[in-house]
Formats: sequence, structure tokens, C-alpha cells
Amino acid sequence: MITRKKGYLACREEDAPAAAVHLEREGYALLPGVFSASQVEALAADITRVFDTYAADHRSQVRPAAAAEMFRYEMLNRSSLCQQAVAAAAILNVIEPLLGEDCHIIANTAWRNPPNSTGPHGGDRWHIDAGPHIPLAPGVTWPADIPHPVFAIGCHIYLKACGPADGPTGVIPGSHLSGQVPPAERSLDDNLEYNGRGVQPLIARPGDVGLFVSDVWHRRMSTQPGDRGRFFLQAHYARRDIAQRLRTTEQVNQLSAAAVNRAADRRQRQLLGLHDPLFYDG
Repeated sequence: MITRKKGYLACREEDAPAAAVHLEREGYALLPGVFSASQVEALAADITRVFDTYAADHRSQVRPAAAAEMFRYEMLNRSSLCQQAVAAAAILNVIEPLLGEDCHIIANTAWRNPPNSTGPHGGDRWHIDAGPHIPLAPGVTWPADIPHPVFAIGCHIYLKACGPADGPTGVIPGSHLSGQVPPAERSLDDNLEYNGRGVQPLIARPGDVGLFVSDVWHRRMSTQPGDRGRFFLQAHYARRDIAQRLRTTEQVNQLSAAAVNRAADRRQRQLLGLHDPLFYDG
């Protein structure tokens, strides 16, 4: 656990909430009943308004264009209720001991997956969100006596129930310690394990909040008959040093037009901070 003192990060001496300890150790946590039924109803209605008002933003270079209809980006810019929700004290109290009190939101996307919609959005395959932030060679084990640093945390604020048939997000506990990406040849394997531990589905009720470390292996699990689809507000929180991706770097940057025009190839654009959308912003 960490804290920010006089501009620097230091080890936290105060006790942290049990959910923060679980998130650090296991790579995920589920917070029940963070939002009331009336809050969920209002938030769902306002996010539906955003879906109706704003056209889909076709950002991803790997996702089919039709899948873009399932997402709306930069939600805190488009909804005051979303901005309030992602600032909930119940969430911040858990993530700040891991990211620092000055952590910030790097992405804020609403997901509305219709029933039987696995596949097109890409989240149905085992993956991690960027990273691994500390890559490890195969066979290397993270020391048990050193807490693994956390650099970014994903958050799902559930606006409808998500049960086993609905393709809930599945995480593999402890896999964030691997320093590895999930094996590509098993990207759709519901029985994938890490260090002898299998998948933990995040079964949620409206108003619950799911948290997961960005490095943990996760995916949308296979749907089953009776799939009702999914509807949730996603936010990614990160340490202060990690750049925001609410909008793409092509849209928002600190560059002059002349500097952009002088960048002759993709690598030069990257050096200027102009990155292709992918993790968090795509």
C-alpha cells in the first residue's frame, strides 16, 4: 500500500480497507451495494440518454465497426451523474491505497452489450489491460514478501444484474503477479488457470461495483441460454504518472500543428505522444 507525501510516493502505514487488501493480493474485488436502486435507475437513464444523443465513436482499429455501437466514451464529460458515480467515496477508499491519493481517471466508457453479443467487441478473449506493467520471464515468480505494485485499476459499476448466463467478467485470481499475458492459444478457454487457480466470475447485482487490477487475466465469459446482455459504466483509474485516454491523442495533445506536420512516420508520431488508440482509449 502506498501514499503520497510531499510529492513522493511512500509506503502507507495506516490500515487499508479489506477490499483493498483483497484487490492487491487477488487482483480483483467486488463491492456490494455501493449505489442504491434510485441511483442506479437515474444513472442508467442518463447513460441511455448519452447513447441516444451521441453517435458511436469508431476508435478501435481491431474491433469491427458495428461493435462500436456498444460503447460511449468520455462519459464523465457527457453526464454529471457519471462524473459523480466514478468519484464515489466507496470506490476511492479502496483504490487510493494502491494508486495514491492523487490517482486519476484515465478512461470512462459505458458498455451496453445486447444479448448474445459476445465476440465483436473483443473483450471475450483472455487479455490484460495494457502492460504487463512489470514483465517477468517465463518461470519467474514474484516474491511473496513484496507486494506487487498496482498501476491501473478497472472498475465496473453495474446498472443491471450480471449472472452466469450473461457472460460476466471472469478473472483468474493471482494472475496479475505473473508478469505475463494470457496464453494466446487458450484465449477462449473457460478452464484456463494460473498457478493452479481457475476463473472467478464477477456475479453482480445492480449497484454493485467490480474492481480488477489491470494486469489480471480477465475476459467476458461465454454466454449461456437466457443471456440478458450487460449494462455497466466502466472507469479506469491509474497512478498520476499514467496519461489519460478519455480522448485519443489525435484529438487532445500538447503539440503545435507544425510539430505534427514534421512527424514523418509512425515512430516519430509516437515520440510526440500521438499513439494509435488501443488500451483504454479504443
